[in-house]
Amino acid sequence: MSVISVSKVLSGKDRLDAIGVIEAVFVKEKQWIASVHDQIPEKLDSNGEYSWFIARAGGIPAGVMRLHYEPQIELPESCHVQLAPGINLENLRLEGRYVEIGRFMILPEFRRQYLVALRLMRAATMEVVERDYTHFITDVFDGEEHSPLNFHTRVLGFEIIGSHLFGELNCSSTRIILTLDILKLYNRVKDSRSRIYQELTGGLRGVFERNRAAFRAQT
Repeated sequence: MSVISVSKVLSGKDRLDAIGVIEAVFVKEKQWIASVHDQIPEKLDSNGEYSWFIARAGGIPAGVMRLHYEPQIELPESCHVQLAPGINLENLRLEGRYVEIGRFMILPEFRRQYLVALRLMRAATMEVVERDYTHFITDVFDGEEHSPLNFHTRVLGFEIIGSHLFGELNCSSTRIILTLDILKLYNRVKDSRSRIYQELTGGLRGVFERNRAAFRAQT
């Protein structure tokens, strides 16, 4: 298996490689967007609202992920949102600080290398925790051939909070809205011997401990 590496998209080369992945998957394969124009801004180092990550397998671009910090949880009425029973948006806002996972894609030839997705998730989680965010929120397509819905819910522990029919991507599938409490996931799997969970949480113990120590120092 190829060596899998993940880096934050900051350089011009990283940006071009990430755009190449987006074009291959979202434009040509899925046809969910018309072009890659303006998908990733040219200057990312000063952009605090978004982070992009690129995964490489043996040095070859393999996958991409975008993080959106503090997104609007409410969606327009035109999206036809239906929340799950007992879900209240105001309560969600009070529960933590959210980061949206988007543009999460793997090139077809690397989709069987599960480490690509796990390493992207690990890198994203480390940055989110370092920045004192507590929850992920994301949409996944229901019934789409390569939807990560089952993996997100069964393996990672994402919870379904609702759905909506329309969004920015040109896809007819229903969007399932998911949230994940990152600390809850970490506490559940930190001592697991599963290679999947070890890959996901590798390096996170130190991040959580640093954050706890900083919190104790402030109090």
